[in-house]
Amino acid sequence: MKNKIPNTYVIVFMIIIFSAILTWFVPGGEYIKKETIIDGKTVIENTFVNIKSNPQTWQVFSALYKGFVKQSGIIIFILMIGGAFWIMNSSKAIDVGITSFLAYMKKLESNKILKKIGVENIVLIMIMLLFSIFGAVFGMSEETIPFIIIIVPLAISMGYDSITGVLMIFVAAGLGFAGAFLNPFTIGIAQGLSDIPLYSGIEYRLFCWIIINIIGFAYILRYAHKVKKSPEKSPVYQEDKYWRDKAGTNSDKIKFYTPISAWITYILTAIVLFIFSFKYINTTLTAGTNSISLPILPILTGMFLLIGLFTLRKSVHFFILFLLFFTMLILIVGVMGYKWGIMEIATLFFTLGLVSGSAMGYSPDKIVKLFMEGVKDIQSAALIVGLAGGIIIILTDGKIVDTILNSFASIMSGLGSIATIGIMFIIQTMINVIIPSASAKAALTMPIMAPFSDYVGISRQATIMAYQFGDGFTNMITPTSPVLIAVLGMARIPYEKWVKWIFPFIIILSILGFILLIPTVTMNLNGF
Repeated sequence: MKNKIPNTYVIVFMIIIFSAILTWFVPGGEYIKKETIIDGKTVIENTFVNIKSNPQTWQVFSALYKGFVKQSGIIIFILMIGGAFWIMNSSKAIDVGITSFLAYMKKLESNKILKKIGVENIVLIMIMLLFSIFGAVFGMSEETIPFIIIIVPLAISMGYDSITGVLMIFVAAGLGFAGAFLNPFTIGIAQGLSDIPLYSGIEYRLFCWIIINIIGFAYILRYAHKVKKSPEKSPVYQEDKYWRDKAGTNSDKIKFYTPISAWITYILTAIVLFIFSFKYINTTLTAGTNSISLPILPILTGMFLLIGLFTLRKSVHFFILFLLFFTMLILIVGVMGYKWGIMEIATLFFTLGLVSGSAMGYSPDKIVKLFMEGVKDIQSAALIVGLAGGIIIILTDGKIVDTILNSFASIMSGLGSIATIGIMFIIQTMINVIIPSASAKAALTMPIMAPFSDYVGISRQATIMAYQFGDGFTNMITPTSPVLIAVLGMARIPYEKWVKWIFPFIIILSILGFILLIPTVTMNLNGF
């Protein structure tokens, strides 16, 4: 009998126990932050001091509660999106959209050139490239969660599996995040804390982003082709029965119609958009140091009026699909123009669910019933996010996070430049398991690593690259990442099966990351 891999909840709880054991043997410590002004500039210095540790015992049982409190934003985000999409899915609009998309793909296959290249390969590459750009430009992370419910069913309908769906969205955005060239949450913060010109060295970062995408996309396409050829070889073939059953709806049996409620919803939504268009006539979209001011909301309102009218003439299902597409556009504008966070994004998709239900003519009671069914369906993802948050709670309350960080910094003394940058990469990778937040990790490590890089003769830019790669790649595997756990929960992929699949890929990316770091300390690169 084969050894059974423990349940995801068991694995995470075992990590919590291990973290608690560490608090008994690792000395306590903390960094004391001191700000001084030198030549008119504020310089942050971190001084490490030993303090009394706080060994954790019964706290492993309260970690779930504290984890829920710590990750409450992500948990509520998941529940709101799950409920909203359940309302929208009940309209069968997604089924209609997927069926129409697949029919269009078959028409494209009549083109000999496209057929030879592979229409499905083009579709996968275009989707992955889009999300990789989002990750590289504005650090798309939590924003990938809503797309899972859309892309996973699409991947299943195309003959792939749920892992392929997650790769197309979450991992593609992760590749862009790791090789980012304009991400304000990693590069922007790290360069600001390291006192070097903002977004300098973009030329080599852009090169790295291209190489990472080429290697990553090739690996993903290879796996997708394997699953397409033999679906039963997928490690999540049994779990994907849920998605296959949901994709079994035949859109030919769906009655196409447009109720009065859809027209009323269209008019009311248009009025709301008009109000916002007058209030926010111009929007400044920002990507890195570049920004442009456009009357984007009036433009989107005009688009809604024209395309919404066209889709309503076809069917309410196409109108709801357009609402979904329109929501994605609003999401991009909100993130790039108004610095939206997960609260605003959750509100946006919650509104999408309500508007979809209203367009279908659902009563308030039915909308609430469908929303609660969606919450129930997705609650397991919310539970695991809360439990995983307990890992960080144990390490932080145990007062050993800064001790671990200080020990890592001490290891690098006396090494050559290539070895040092490699150790920095490894250290940042290991820290990412403890501190999955990119901005928090930058705030903690850069004031320490940047001055240290001066001491060992490595450019601060190279140190930031090591931080960037160390943060980006392991976000796809660390159990302390609430976004990863949420994505897997929504895709219904067991964490243990995901780790088994993604681990070789992470090794390849890590080796690639180290190779790309070598020129930063051996060549005279612009900005380094």
